[in-house]
Amino acid sequence: MADILQDVSPNRMELLRINRRLKLAEKGHGLLKEKRDALMSKLASELDNLRGARKGVDVALSGAYRKLSMAQAFMGPEEVYQISLITTRDIELGASVTSVMGVRVPRIEMSNLKRSITERGYNLQKTSSALDECSAAFEQVLEMIIKLAETEEIVRKIVIELSSTRRRVNALEYNIVPKLRATARHILMRLDEMERENFTRMKKIKKLMAEKMMKGSTA
Repeated sequence: MADILQDVSPNRMELLRINRRLKLAEKGHGLLKEKRDALMSKLASELDNLRGARKGVDVALSGAYRKLSMAQAFMGPEEVYQISLITTRDIELGASVTSVMGVRVPRIEMSNLKRSITERGYNLQKTSSALDECSAAFEQVLEMIIKLAETEEIVRKIVIELSSTRRRVNALEYNIVPKLRATARHILMRLDEMERENFTRMKKIKKLMAEKMMKGSTA
């Protein structure tokens, strides 16, 4: 039998209060279970996205390095390295917050990430088209990595919320709801006992009064 709440008075008002709490707890338990199941479904979907994003980055990065090797083969490693030094730039990233299944997650906003060949700052007449392809490939990889980071953070946030929701579901299911039910049963039992005791007491009182009346009538 589950434990009961401490310091509970066995009366009708207390029983009503416990039953109201029990009703709210059962409703909350049902809603939290629905949220838990929805979060689990969303997590499975986001994990698929994450696996796909990671695989995509691996494939794209491998392709980008092949293009880098081609550019180095045409122009020489040192020349490619020197050009990379003059094409550095700041990348503008913005962040906002949105809601996924009630979980606040970040959204990364990118701008000026991909550049046209004329925006990269090197002399097109003195470089190979392999360098253009290499630059475009790494810009694409960078965009994919940023999106991957966003997906990883979404998964992390959902996992945290799911863990918290599971704890609350378990607390209600295995502790709070059983304890409230046991307390309600305990109060009902005590009220029944008290009613039986009162009934027995009233019978005794009536019997004593009847005996007194009979003695008085025979005196």
